[in-house]
Amino acid sequence: MNDHDSLSPRMVRLAATSALALIGIAAVSPAAADPAPFELTGPDLKIEVTRGQQTLPIAQVPSLAEGDELSIHAALPADQGLKFLLVSAFLRGATNPPPKDWIATASTWKEKEKDKALSLTVPKGARQAVLLMVPDTNGAEGALIDAVRGKPGEFVRAGKDLNQASLDHSRLIAFMDAIQAQDNNAPEYLRTVAPVLAHSLSIKLNEDCLSKVIEMQASCLLENREQLVLNDVHSSSIADTLTGAPTDLALQLSATPQAGAGYYSAYIGVARDIARIFGAFSNPQFGYLPTLAVRRGDTMSLLLNTAPSFQKPKSVMVAALPAVETDIPPQLRSTAKEPVCLARPGAVLGVEGAPLIFSTSLAHDMRVKLTNASGQTTDVTVLPRADKGGYALAGDALPSTFSGSMRAQLHGSWGFSTFDGPDFLVQRPDGNAWKVSGDADALVIGRDNEVVLEGNAPSCVDEVSVRQGNGAPRPLEWKVRDGHHLAITVPKGAAGPGELQVELRLQGAKSPETVTLRARAEASRIDGFEIHAGDGQGELTGQRLDQVQSLTLGDIEFRPDGLTREGAVDHLRLTAQGAARVPAQGAADKAAVRLADGRTLPLPVKVAPPRPQAELLSRTVYPGPATPGTRSLELGELLPDDGDLVFSVRAAAGNRFDTADVVEIGAGGDTGGNTGTVRLTVGKGLTLASAQVLVARVKAAELPAGTFGPLRFRLVDGGIAGDWAPLATLARLPRIEGLSCDAKGKAKAEAAPCTLSGRDLFLIEAVSADAAFAQAVTVPPGFTGATLQVPQPVDGKLLLRLRDAPDSPVVLR
Repeated sequence: MNDHDSLSPRMVRLAATSALALIGIAAVSPAAADPAPFELTGPDLKIEVTRGQQTLPIAQVPSLAEGDELSIHAALPADQGLKFLLVSAFLRGATNPPPKDWIATASTWKEKEKDKALSLTVPKGARQAVLLMVPDTNGAEGALIDAVRGKPGEFVRAGKDLNQASLDHSRLIAFMDAIQAQDNNAPEYLRTVAPVLAHSLSIKLNEDCLSKVIEMQASCLLENREQLVLNDVHSSSIADTLTGAPTDLALQLSATPQAGAGYYSAYIGVARDIARIFGAFSNPQFGYLPTLAVRRGDTMSLLLNTAPSFQKPKSVMVAALPAVETDIPPQLRSTAKEPVCLARPGAVLGVEGAPLIFSTSLAHDMRVKLTNASGQTTDVTVLPRADKGGYALAGDALPSTFSGSMRAQLHGSWGFSTFDGPDFLVQRPDGNAWKVSGDADALVIGRDNEVVLEGNAPSCVDEVSVRQGNGAPRPLEWKVRDGHHLAITVPKGAAGPGELQVELRLQGAKSPETVTLRARAEASRIDGFEIHAGDGQGELTGQRLDQVQSLTLGDIEFRPDGLTREGAVDHLRLTAQGAARVPAQGAADKAAVRLADGRTLPLPVKVAPPRPQAELLSRTVYPGPATPGTRSLELGELLPDDGDLVFSVRAAAGNRFDTADVVEIGAGGDTGGNTGTVRLTVGKGLTLASAQVLVARVKAAELPAGTFGPLRFRLVDGGIAGDWAPLATLARLPRIEGLSCDAKGKAKAEAAPCTLSGRDLFLIEAVSADAAFAQAVTVPPGFTGATLQVPQPVDGKLLLRLRDAPDSPVVLR
């Protein structure tokens, strides 16, 4: 049974009438065979629609309206030997048969235009329209009129489903044509273009195909093509108007198993569904044959999945016209994350949200309105490019006044209505000089320097390099910032003292832009040294502190132990050598700061009060509730990711706690996770047990996302933070669901491995039956499987070494 065979008929009916119009997924018995794809060419029809003073070809008409005038005639070959009767019918609902004058016929073989063509006006109250073509037969006209008026619901359903299926089929054809074109010309390009095409047209992409050899990629991408078309909310809404359901919700629903897990075979389901519906009232004289419509210009070509019969029962080809409803313009969204450079060849305004703009002509006369800085406007033609993911400029020459940064708004027509698309920020070089935003002398030798440049069209920059004197240019990294600035990084060692030239090459500019910078060696500036009584570390602040080699305070020598920068200020951590500690608070002295150039600078220092200290008194771990279907682990003192930790701390001798004290908990060491902290205060995680004891409670889930491994705590008193101290180890736990071993034969059971099953097994580093992990099974990093082969348990237990706590194995019994 196929994916689209998994729904009940009742589910199909519900889906067909829902606000999301999830139609075309039919339920059949396992014995039922899939209909053939629509690959047989049927007759062509020439159709034009006039509304007021405007006439459009059928390919540009998403929906009809009351009062629209239609001109329809069959475009049969000159040597057509069989006479066809063309019948049109307007419908007004499943339970309301149309009046006879809503049904018209034309004898396509006759010479007079009024006899062989249909000239129709959409009547008031009509909701759908269908066309029928049948070989000329005595009584055919009356039989078809009786069929339409006798069971209008079948034709209402057929009109809806065939109209939507034709639109979805257009996306598949557009995808196939684009893939086949790339296969012929540049097959290696498929790896880049196929994902863009799939996203633009909402087509399921088999990414495994892109890892195959080039010659096999295109054929692989087009396999099982009836399952490639994803549900498109906009095309569904043409059949059933969305009644307030958000697009995101519609897409989520289309991804449920009940809706085919997001994969949509509209035209396959339609063929089976309508064949069953029409089969209920077929007769020995006529059988009904659904067709898909391919609309190009004023031609509507019919596609068949079954060869028509010209003997009894003769085939009646059923085709759908657009529904009679209000036009629903596409809700396009911009995908541009940065300004778009119009000077770049093939510039594209990225959009998403309406695959039909790429596969049909329903959106036509698309243009982008440019507004320059002085308020002048001009329109530029754009063309849909599914392989580029948006609208590409058609190459119209722009006046010179339209340069620099400009606002661009996409707009055009959807059928007879106009609509506006998203706005874009677009840029085009204007020839004005670039300059430094800030101090051009701020480049400091010996460090990485970020320089922000200000100029026109930063999105058009192709290359940035720096050159000093007659030296060779050196490429620089850059990025566009806030759409109007260019942030470049001049790396350490890229320049010596003096002037240097930054060259910018812009798309569409005849010559590079040049900006002059001046690099200088900055002398160290010492602002202050913060240290607390009893500390073995202090922090020096100032500039160019990379030149500091040591600081001496009394008899204590401090050496650099880590330099950081915050804006223009350097922060240098200095650590006392040996076990020396700073004397009591309030002591004032002069420190001597020795620089790399041999100079020694004096620095007044006043020792601050000692940092608050607290001793870990007791600690208790409370595991989280057991998860049904999983096996528990013996964790020892580890804190599980769903558990609680309660601990108490005692104030240092001579100190007392009060209600203003704070306890901070954070990750200890380099866990690779979040380095944030949780602050506990009295009444919010802290309980003042006495003046000397605080009791803290914290849930593992309250720690910052990404926290795992060793935890530490510190006391904060009056804004002064104490030293970090070890607290516990937080371990993310795998969900062990089972352990099975082969028990057939004792000797075999002792030697055969067991199978461990569960989720999140990547959190395990190794599994062993012995404490020394001598015969351990190692789990590869990033393992995504659901089972592991592990050793036989010894004494009924296995040891798991977790990645978050490799030194504390847990026990699985």
